Amino acid sequence: MLGEVLVTLGVVLALFVVYQVWWTDLDAARAQSAADADLDRQWDTADNPRMRGGVPEDAEDAEERDPALSGLADGTAFARLYIPAFGSDYRFAVVSGTSDAALETGPGHYTGTQGPGQPGNFAVAGHRVGRGSPFNDLDALRSCDALVYATADRWLIYRVLPVDAPDPDSAREQAAECLPAELADRATSGPYEGLSGMSVVRPEDVWVIDAVPGRAEPPSPELLPLTTLTTCHPQFSAAERLVVHAVLERSEPRVAGEAPVELGGR
Repeated sequence: MLGEVLVTLGVVLALFVVYQVWWTDLDAARAQSAADADLDRQWDTADNPRMRGGVPEDAEDAEERDPALSGLADGTAFARLYIPAFGSDYRFAVVSGTSDAALETGPGHYTGTQGPGQPGNFAVAGHRVGRGSPFNDLDALRSCDALVYATADRWLIYRVLPVDAPDPDSAREQAAECLPAELADRATSGPYEGLSGMSVVRPEDVWVIDAVPGRAEPPSPELLPLTTLTTCHPQFSAAERLVVHAVLERSEPRVAGEAPVELGGR
């Protein structure tokens, strides 16, 4: 009798795992495909008020109307995320909000944080297992790996901050491998000293998405533009959070048919 019960429980558990990993992936793939197609419609040159003839309008004017800061409805796609270290086919539409419904579509923007490319912290959450698993491999990232966002008119190339640097000098040396010297110095000193490119924290440690992670500083134009990715840790558990911090290396106009070198462009 006990054996039959255990077998039944095993079958139920196996079916639950199949649902969590396989079936939710199918649902998420459909939702992600729809969100990605919606971005294409939004960004079509003829319909995109921030593009004229395939060339972005003035960057300062466009930044003032950043869609991430304009009260988008929960689950609305507004950017794309590429992580070259995960392969040339890694690409996800980023949506507004971190509700369960939003994250079933893809990575979601913590709406209380800054927008892409803005001074402060553009923070994004994503599932690690099931529902498309966009952040399943975050723990494989290393110092200087690129996180590339596309917005309506810009390419934004961030670089993962130093990982496992034993001291500030080592952190600065790691950062200087992919960042200009002045930026490498800023990103590893002052309020950013000790900020690791990767860490594991408790779920309640929401300071990781502050404008300056770990410091109660309000957003201001003087801050570095960061992006933070968060996901559950370890796999198949929500006991902790895996966190990746990166700093904006550069921004480029998004011109039709062109891409940054990190994505195979010239």
